[in-house]
Amino acid sequence: MNGQSLSVDSPPVPPAGRSIALVGMMGVGKSNIGRRLATRLGLPFHDTDIEIEREAGCSVADLFSRDGEAEFRRRERRVIRRLLAGVPMVMATGGGAFMDTETRLVMRDRAVSIWLRCELPLLLRRLAACTDRPLLRSGDPAEVLQRLMTLRHPIYAEADLAFDSMDEDPDATTARVHAALRSLPVRLAVSSQA
Repeated sequence: MNGQSLSVDSPPVPPAGRSIALVGMMGVGKSNIGRRLATRLGLPFHDTDIEIEREAGCSVADLFSRDGEAEFRRRERRVIRRLLAGVPMVMATGGGAFMDTETRLVMRDRAVSIWLRCELPLLLRRLAACTDRPLLRSGDPAEVLQRLMTLRHPIYAEADLAFDSMDEDPDATTARVHAALRSLPVRLAVSSQA
């Protein structure tokens, strides 16, 4: 992993006014980095899992156990479509959101997608104390995460930009993402505050 890359199939220059959608595995820091990035860019921040919980009136874990993953994904797709129809923002998505073809198409049309990558050992350390991740309840966390990474990484690679989420201060990762966005030939219509 080299820190940053542009996807071959994605347009390298986003039009001004597009949202930013953070994608990647659970535990990579999408919400943490997303909040910081939104502050730097002067944009609102939304976490799709929180939006889904607000809409459903229960936690993601409860929604998974009560209605199943298919219903959760349906709600997730609807929430992402609604958020991206609004004003430009920074959005942290759930780990499986980008796997949905319809969601990827909406993001491609209305957002700059950024894949936050993380090595398995670091993910395991970050998620060691988590009890609210439904997919980690289905077996050994290392095996579950490795299986999900094998399945999801080729799809995440379709994102417009990719950055490594390393074992560093979240502000350092945020600064790398922010600098890359500011250096694009056509800048987003957002603040350039540090």
